Amino acid sequence: MWSSGDQTYDVAVVGGGIIGLATAREFLKRHPGLRLIVLEKEDILAAHQTGHNSGVLHAGIYYAPGSLKAQACVQGRSEAIRFCDEHGIKYELCGKLIVALDDTEVPRLMNLWDRAQANGVPDVELVDGDRLREIEPFATGVKAIWSPQTGIVSWSEVARAYAADVREWGGEIRMGAPVSRFESLLTETVVYVDRPDGEQDEIRARYVVTCGGLYSDKLAAMSDPEADDEMKIVPFRGDYYTLRPEKRHLVRGMIYPVPDPEFPFLGVHFTRLINGEVWAGPNAVLAFRREGYKRWDFNFNELSETLSFPGFMKLAGKYWKTGLTEMYRDYVKSAYVSELKRYLPEIEASDLLPGPSGVRAQALRRDGTLVDDFMIQHGNRIAHVRNAPSPAATSSLVIARMIVDDVLDRADLSPSRMYSPAIAAAIGW
Repeated sequence: MWSSGDQTYDVAVVGGGIIGLATAREFLKRHPGLRLIVLEKEDILAAHQTGHNSGVLHAGIYYAPGSLKAQACVQGRSEAIRFCDEHGIKYELCGKLIVALDDTEVPRLMNLWDRAQANGVPDVELVDGDRLREIEPFATGVKAIWSPQTGIVSWSEVARAYAADVREWGGEIRMGAPVSRFESLLTETVVYVDRPDGEQDEIRARYVVTCGGLYSDKLAAMSDPEADDEMKIVPFRGDYYTLRPEKRHLVRGMIYPVPDPEFPFLGVHFTRLINGEVWAGPNAVLAFRREGYKRWDFNFNELSETLSFPGFMKLAGKYWKTGLTEMYRDYVKSAYVSELKRYLPEIEASDLLPGPSGVRAQALRRDGTLVDDFMIQHGNRIAHVRNAPSPAATSSLVIARMIVDDVLDRADLSPSRMYSPAIAAAIGW
C-alpha cells in the first residue's frame, strides 16, 4: 500500500529479512520516538534466506575465536531463546552431533573442540563411538562433539515477531517497495523506491541501513559504485531431501560432518526441524540467478556478472574438483545418497523425497577469498550489511545491536534531535 503522506524519517531500513527487522526493532527499542520505516521489495517478510533454511539455533562451535561470528553466536543464541520464551515461539534444544567418521577426521574434530572451548560454547562433550550411538542410534563414527544446547526454531516466525514489535513500537513496514537508488544530500539520504505504477517515491531519512542479503552488494554500489568491483555476492544453491515420515525415527536431532578444509561449505547433514520433518542436505552448487531456488532458474545478466568477476574465476580455479563433485551429486541422486549413507548407513534412496532449496549469499572478494565473517560497511549517513551468512539468524539480536551501536557513534539520533513532520517542514529538513 502506498501513501501520499509525509515520507520523512529518522531511519530507513532496507530489507525485511531477519537482520533488517532485528535492526529496526533495536533502533525503536533504544529510541521509541524514532520515525522509522522498513522497505521490503517482496510482498511478504523473510522471503529469501530467512525463510529458506533448516532453522538451526547454533551454539557457536565452528567460528574462529575472536571473530564477530564467535562473539555474536553464543550470546545471540541465549538472547534468541529468551526472545522465543517471551513471545511464545516454539523451539527445541534437540542437540547436534559433529561426527568424525574415521581416525583421519579426528584431528579436524579436535580443532573444532578447541574452538568450542575458546568460544565458551555451553555443555559441549567429546564422545566416543559408543556414546555417539546412544545419542543417535543409527549414526556411525569413531568420535564426535555433542552439543546438547544446539536447537531448532522457525526463523521466519521469529522474524515475524520482530516485525510485530516494530509495528507496535511505532515503526512502519512497507511491502512491495524495491529500492532503485540513493541520493546523498547535505543532511539526509533520499531513498528512491519504485512504485507499481512506474513512478517513484522519495523516502528521506537521516540515516539508512541496508540489509539486502542476496542483493547486498548491489545496494552498497548504489551509494559507492566502486563497492561492486571490490566484493560481489555469489549465490550458491543448496538442495535438500526430506525423509519419509516413517523414516524420521532414524534421526533424533542433528548429525553433522566435520567440515572439509578443501571446500568452503559445510557438507551434507541431517537436521530435525521444529515441525518434525527431517531434512538431508544441503549440497552447494552455483545458482544461475540470485534468487534461483530451482536447478533451471536462470538470469543471464546475473550469471554473467558472477562468471566475469575475477574473484569467482580464482575461487573456481581453487575448488573446481570439489565443485564438480557437488554438481554431480546435485543431478545424480545415488551419489547424493552415497554421501548420506556415510553418516546414516541404513538410509536408502527410497527413504528420501525431494525437498526445498535455499540460496546462500556468499560474499567474495576480488582476489578470490571468501568473506567469512560478518561485515558492516559505513558510508555517508548510510550503513550496508555486506555479509551476514549463518549464524546470522541465531545472532540477529546481537548483530542488530552492533549495527545500531555503530550508527549511533556516527549520528545523533537522540530524542532531542527528532523533529515532528510539521517542524521538519518548517525548517526545510
